[in-house]
Amino acid sequence: MSAKAMLIGVTTIAIMAVSCKSQQASSEPAKQGPPSVDAIFTKMDSNKDGLLSKTEVNGPLKEKFTEIDTNKDGFLSKEEVKKGSKTIRKETSKTISV
Repeated sequence: MSAKAMLIGVTTIAIMAVSCKSQQASSEPAKQGPPSVDAIFTKMDSNKDGLLSKTEVNGPLKEKFTEIDTNKDGFLSKEEVKKGSKTIRKETSKTISV
């Protein structure tokens, strides 16, 4: 077998291996962390006033709304959501690890 034929064979195998690996990686779901505060507001702040009312939120934010609303004005600011999200994550991780 000539050196040229061997080089073509090795190159073909390498390309196939890389191609299979990239297809496998793209078919695996990406690991995601919790959404950012900005992403939460982009999704939930339907009237775009920079605050979240109880009718705009869902999930853990709705369940813990009165707890997260530290100034008790009936709205969640970005700062309150940021602090509240940390509290929710801590509580969730304690529940999961028990």
